[in-house]
Amino acid sequence: MNPANWIWKPNPQEIQRTNVWRFLTRLGFTNQQDFLRWSHESIEDFWREMAEEARIEWFVPFERVLDASRGPEWTQWFSGGRLNIVHNCLDRHCTSTQPAILWEREKGDTGAISFDQLSRDVQRLANYLKSLGYGQGDRVALCMPMVPEVVTILYACLKLGIVAVPIFAGFGAGAIATRLADSGALAVFTTGTLERRGKILPLEEKVRKAAEGLPVRIVTAWEDAPTSCETVALDSEATAMLLYTSGTSGKPKGTVHTHAGTLVQTAKEIWLAFDHRPDDRFFWLSDIGWMMGPWMILGTHNFGGTIFLYDGAPDYPGPDRLWQMIERHGITTIGVSPTAIRSLMRSSDPSRYSLHTLRLLGSTGEPWDETSYRWFFENIGGTRCPIINICGGTEIIGSFLFPLPIQPLKACTVGGPAPGMDVDIVDDSGTAVPAGQMGYLVCKKPSPSMTRGVWGDPARYLEAYWSKWPGMWHHGDWVMRDWDGCWYVHGRADESMNVAGRKVGPGEIEEALIEHPSVLEAAVIGVPDEIKGEAIVGFVVLNEHPTPELLNDAAAKLVDVMGPMFNPKALLPVRELPKTQSGKILRRLIRQKYLGEPLGDLSTAQNPAALDQFGPSGTS
Repeated sequence: MNPANWIWKPNPQEIQRTNVWRFLTRLGFTNQQDFLRWSHESIEDFWREMAEEARIEWFVPFERVLDASRGPEWTQWFSGGRLNIVHNCLDRHCTSTQPAILWEREKGDTGAISFDQLSRDVQRLANYLKSLGYGQGDRVALCMPMVPEVVTILYACLKLGIVAVPIFAGFGAGAIATRLADSGALAVFTTGTLERRGKILPLEEKVRKAAEGLPVRIVTAWEDAPTSCETVALDSEATAMLLYTSGTSGKPKGTVHTHAGTLVQTAKEIWLAFDHRPDDRFFWLSDIGWMMGPWMILGTHNFGGTIFLYDGAPDYPGPDRLWQMIERHGITTIGVSPTAIRSLMRSSDPSRYSLHTLRLLGSTGEPWDETSYRWFFENIGGTRCPIINICGGTEIIGSFLFPLPIQPLKACTVGGPAPGMDVDIVDDSGTAVPAGQMGYLVCKKPSPSMTRGVWGDPARYLEAYWSKWPGMWHHGDWVMRDWDGCWYVHGRADESMNVAGRKVGPGEIEEALIEHPSVLEAAVIGVPDEIKGEAIVGFVVLNEHPTPELLNDAAAKLVDVMGPMFNPKALLPVRELPKTQSGKILRRLIRQKYLGEPLGDLSTAQNPAALDQFGPSGTS
């Protein structure tokens, strides 16, 4: 990728209004570079200051920021401290008149819930959970649509020290059963049905099927209970949630997140990256079953802020649904995946709506292509809103990389190392690579929100994240920084291809294909080749009828951008690409299907039937 020059620069007056600028000047710094360098070199000091900056309140103050005596893999944070997420995110705001939640459902009904009302609802449900005998350390699952009740259930669990296990409601019964069994959940909250694209889909029935043979109580409603329930003071390392990875390779992993680590990381990102202000209305198009759902709720509510929840398809009943909701609810920050924008830019018309309330744009999940990025920046943000493009994962319920709102941006960038995250780019030997060269994203020091293992399988945790290079967290992303210090993500490193001796990420090749005006979406895989080692096979979703001439022209566009060595072995038209609910293309499954290999776990595929088009060896 050859990014254009700077497309957005903050003005000096706006810089001085940001939270991050006030924070770094309070600490005695005069520029972003020195502040970031200090935050990476002195992580203990940084996280102590960050907890104070985020105004996190403790029942018992911590004695020590971090304890790495058992090695970086098992670092403990804020030792001796006692707190609770719910005290910080709800209890201390319970007299606020500001809405905690604005919500809208697909069929059009809307509403608002104040912090006061939410507090009463949470206390009633917490008392009901106590009446069932559930308490600290027990696991309770949520398999719900993205409705206000999910916040009530999440907070009621955390208030009592119960470990919440969010599960995506769109999973099949098998995937739900896997997560219920692995977590040892004693109960699962669900609802009778959910609505998508005007269709009523059974949910409770699916959850009951998933729970067959498991000692799991299914809860669809709860009895009224008193509205007075004390929040439990918990050790900083007490487990708050189990978040399951998307499981793109093997069995899904239950990542373990603590009250202190989760709170300080999510608060940091909402405060510094997304520059939280009291009148913000924060909307990330996500689900409670994916990391960005809890991330948005906890990070925003720590500051008494307002979140917006939408339960429905982003393009129903028409492609302008997102822009209509921004106008209707005065949204100030919207976060979406590049995949969503690639779809909407060809079908929606945001110019029909007033989007002036927007202040920041957000994105995550996959690499951008420049055409889609610029459309988002120009047509949704009006060239005045920076895109805070973040890169992290479920394993840290947060980000390793993001731009700060005080720095200029180039198209598609993820900015650089986030404050407090000592990350680098290395080659196969673990040696740092120079600018302009792609490599593996690693973190050289622990951070508070890193998973405390894989639930029930510590050996798998060490193998997955700490075994490639001693003392460094291997995240699995393929990244690069340019000579101006801008970082870019090129997809998963385990999806990279070695074509004629050159390693390349699929995102870079897919971006070149998408530059063709007839290509809506693209996915590429590497397949064995006697001459090149690996050859490229591409799949494209077109906006017109496929012809051999059109496909040849698209392949020629790829060669024109990338060079002749990247001429695809085959370029095949498909109706749709298999993706996760969060919009990530499931290249592993595409490759396995194309090569006729066993597919294994399909639970993360939102549209598994799409794989029928991909093989074996390209037969549809």
